[in-house]
Amino acid sequence: MSSKYKINNPDGIYFISFATVGWIDVFTRKAYKDILVDSLEYCQKEKGLELYSWCIMSNHVHLIAKSKTGDLSGTLRDLKRHTSKTIIEAIKNHPQESRREWKSHSNCHLNHITD
Repeated sequence: MSSKYKINNPDGIYFISFATVGWIDVFTRKAYKDILVDSLEYCQKEKGLELYSWCIMSNHVHLIAKSKTGDLSGTLRDLKRHTSKTIIEAIKNHPQESRREWKSHSNCHLNHITD
């Protein structure tokens, strides 16, 4: 991985973007946005995440953030892992989820995330 994508200054403030697998429009449903917001709030309270600004788009997220603990990489790793597993479970359990086609299309990615 290139050093320009690493967090080199543990006390620095960073602009961070991450996207859904295949740029799938997951965050168009309020329930899935709420899962992400809950995860962000948890990381603020329990993991020392400082958010200066954030924006949830239909298929990606932008953050301006830093870590009070100096472990922004670890916090983001945990945030993305927990959020993706929770959203995937919510999609699987949603009786009226109309996105079965893209869910099955991305199944190899979903299985990788949930393993």
